[in-house]
Amino acid sequence: MPADDRIDRVSVLKQANVYFDGRCVSHTVYVEGGARKSIGVILPSALTFETAAPERMEIVAGRCRVRLAGSETTREYGPGQEFSVPGNSSFHIEALEPLHYVCHFG
Repeated sequence: MPADDRIDRVSVLKQANVYFDGRCVSHTVYVEGGARKSIGVILPSALTFETAAPERMEIVAGRCRVRLAGSETTREYGPGQEFSVPGNSSFHIEALEPLHYVCHFG
């Protein structure tokens, strides 16, 4: 497995985070140094997430359309791409197929 396909030396919370009636499921992980991330899947759906901290969403597999709060523009993202969302904001995401992601906080 290539190094880009994994995150080494992490602590994983056993309890999953389940949002929107199971349409989004993730696990929280802590990497060396204490940084928090979540790794999950969004099933095909259109959802709006609110952010507390800034987030960088890394798309691992699947395709989605994203509109950030206050924007009229919707952009499409796929594997290897990412988008950033400010803290205390929100974003609307439409998963066009099962969407695998890593969310980097802070």
